[in-house]
Amino acid sequence: MTAEKIDANTPDLLGPDASLLIVDDDAPFLRRLARAMESRGFQVDMAESVAEGIAKSKARPPKYAVVDLRLGDGNGLDVIEAIRQRREDTRVIVLTGYGNIATAVTAVKLGAVDYLSKPADADDVFAALTQRPGEKADVPENPMSADRVRWEHIQRVYEMCERNVSETARRLNMHRRTLQRILAKRAPK
Repeated sequence: MTAEKIDANTPDLLGPDASLLIVDDDAPFLRRLARAMESRGFQVDMAESVAEGIAKSKARPPKYAVVDLRLGDGNGLDVIEAIRQRREDTRVIVLTGYGNIATAVTAVKLGAVDYLSKPADADDVFAALTQRPGEKADVPENPMSADRVRWEHIQRVYEMCERNVSETARRLNMHRRTLQRILAKRAPK
């Protein structure tokens, strides 16, 4: 989609209320996404923590929201719950670098309309926010690699074990030091 098409169709896609709350503790990413969404016609409000996200959603419930799942002071699902208590029609997108099926299901049950893995670009976020009910999402051009699937499985088990390395290693039948090396690395593409 070209910039001209986005600008010409934005009022139709967003409707009369274009308020957007973005909650992410990665400050550079948050500012970059906020600028990109403002250029697409949204009225953006930003929060860098669960507490700030909940406070802003209570003060002015947004029509649209982009919420990171893992934040420094808690879980982004709490922000989604707070938004849903105030406003049922909010279109919520969950962003995370630690995607897995269990959290995606929980996010959808709480009212999220989409679940995007980081790094998601502004076009992906815009498309997810403006997707009409009944529209099907495009199939990803490049599916996750086997290394990425393995890494995400390890992350899911690690979270289930409340970030206890020894317990995670035991459940995965893996040496603890091997697991520590895997956890210290960035996610594979």
